[in-house]
Amino acid sequence: MNEKRHKGEGHRGRLREKFLQAGLDGFHDYEVIELLLTLATPRRDCKQAAKSALQRFKTLPGVMEASAEELQEVAGIGPKNLIGIKLVKAVADRYLTRRLERKTALGNSRQLFEYLCFTMRDKPRERFKVIFLDAKNRVIAAETLFKGSLTASSVYPREVVRAALRHQAAAVIFAHNHPSGDPAPSREDEAVTRQLLFACRTVGITVHEHLIVGNNRYFSFADTGQVARMNREFDRLNHSGPGQ
Repeated sequence: MNEKRHKGEGHRGRLREKFLQAGLDGFHDYEVIELLLTLATPRRDCKQAAKSALQRFKTLPGVMEASAEELQEVAGIGPKNLIGIKLVKAVADRYLTRRLERKTALGNSRQLFEYLCFTMRDKPRERFKVIFLDAKNRVIAAETLFKGSLTASSVYPREVVRAALRHQAAAVIFAHNHPSGDPAPSREDEAVTRQLLFACRTVGITVHEHLIVGNNRYFSFADTGQVARMNREFDRLNHSGPGQ
């Protein structure tokens, strides 16, 4: 006797076939979430859980960025079937990081921005990321060092310098996000940039850039000349002897 097919089995089969034939083109966001939930839900319809998750977290990125605890507050999502959502986000993060590694970051600004947008945009809290470069400005690694409101008292220069020395970096690029979506820098952003640049320059590490990531746009401290101005200020202060 054939085993009874569970409710939704034909639907999930059609979803998988649709993806294999055309990728995610034509998929609604809830269908993307549903497909991910089915990876570890062998015998349950996941459509309503996917719609509920999207309703709660508002957007597909919002669902992907939600914590495991938050996801489990949605009916139909548990510690087992949320793995599809968390796994694909982790794989994408690693994939984009690997694409950057050993490439010249300063000559691949678009790829750098795509990476930063994916990993930092739509975050509910500010995150401060450092991209470490070798002497040829190729990416060695990228790390999120701080989370929360970024102020001169919450971003520790010694931690940035320690991480750069651990990676044997010759230069760095800073980046952080503005959850509001507006990348315009605050006075605190300028103070943090200056503080970090001075700390890095003291140990011979070059700061090329500080990018603030907003909603599909960004602000560049380098493009606006502020990094160059801070470097000139550092040189002036360190070349001035007593009484000069």
